[in-house]
Amino acid sequence: MTAEPEKQRFLRVRRGVWLAAASMAAVGLVMTALSGAPVVAATKAPKSSPTAAKAAPAKPAEPQRVPFTPAEDEIAAIPGMPDARFWADSTSAFEQAVPSKGQWLVLSGGGADGAFGAGLLNGLTQAGKRTPYAVISGVSSGALLAVFAFAGPKHDIDLRDNVMKTTAADIFEFHQTGESLLDTWPLKKLIAQHITKELLADVAAEHRQGRRLFVLTSNIDAQRAVVWNMGAIAAHDNEQGLALFRNILLASASLPGLFPPVLIDVEANGKRFQEMHVDGGIGSPLFVGPEALLSTTSKTHLPASRITLLVNGKLTPRFSVTDRNMLMVLGNSVDMGLKMAVRAAIARIYAAAQRQSLEFELTYIPDTFDVPYRAPFDQEYMHKLYEFGVEQGKTGGGFLNAPPTP
Repeated sequence: MTAEPEKQRFLRVRRGVWLAAASMAAVGLVMTALSGAPVVAATKAPKSSPTAAKAAPAKPAEPQRVPFTPAEDEIAAIPGMPDARFWADSTSAFEQAVPSKGQWLVLSGGGADGAFGAGLLNGLTQAGKRTPYAVISGVSSGALLAVFAFAGPKHDIDLRDNVMKTTAADIFEFHQTGESLLDTWPLKKLIAQHITKELLADVAAEHRQGRRLFVLTSNIDAQRAVVWNMGAIAAHDNEQGLALFRNILLASASLPGLFPPVLIDVEANGKRFQEMHVDGGIGSPLFVGPEALLSTTSKTHLPASRITLLVNGKLTPRFSVTDRNMLMVLGNSVDMGLKMAVRAAIARIYAAAQRQSLEFELTYIPDTFDVPYRAPFDQEYMHKLYEFGVEQGKTGGGFLNAPPTP
């Protein structure tokens, strides 16, 4: 554990707050505003324009929701798509959804740090080392990376551009809604631009080959995580599937209270209602399978030959004497909490892999990458991190066979 300069400490802490916002930098905006610093909001002008968006008119109160019972939500399904999803804690549903054997890739969230994952995957492609993973799962902002990774190397340019050309204005508008401090209409628009019918056709084709793409959201009505079988949704090849696919990606990166939740239409016993879904990271920062399959008492093994964890962030603690103000207290607390949650998930997955004789790989951003992060979606930072990831993928030097020593 090492000390760090005051300026770098402040930038890191502010960045920790930023990452807490659905791995999309929303908290950083709020904290920056509270600290009195200027804020750049989303704008409908071209990206190069520094003009701030005009304040949107006040929105009316949100409509009342159709009430439903726990029993109804337990069996609820997407109309016309019974294979679209399953509860993340359901062992039987999970076993039915996954292939019999293969190599798995598990992606975390990370916001701007997603440049690392995009670079690493593209570096693997350039080195001829890219594995056609049997299962790819993504959480939060890692969900969008997972889609491009699953669709194949032909989408490597999209994978790069998704993180390299994204700015804070592409994610949110600094405008309070009835359900959140920020409005994510820019993110919804960005997802619609990236998630096209052509991309879904490629995802569906891979699904038909037996591969699986899973994205996690959190159903806060039931307080349970939900796994979405994105390939099965894509295979329906209709407008309903396209809209649902986009909404799931939006929900998976929507931190409650900061970003608006996403309402998803479901049906149970002929009754239609809407569930409220938010950031998948609330349920788990890394999804490999139901907790029951990872427990020390599990007699069932994960149907995988190797599990690769790609963490878009750093894992090691950094010492700093916390100043007595809200920004620094919240920032250090969030930074600590996020790292502890990810490290705990890694340890649990590694222990399960050891017990079940599965190969294990882990890669994350090491402390040797020390480029300063000066602002939300700092383009200089993201470009350098992407190139760093490319080199890690080419050389394979960033992969470990065990978690780092605390």
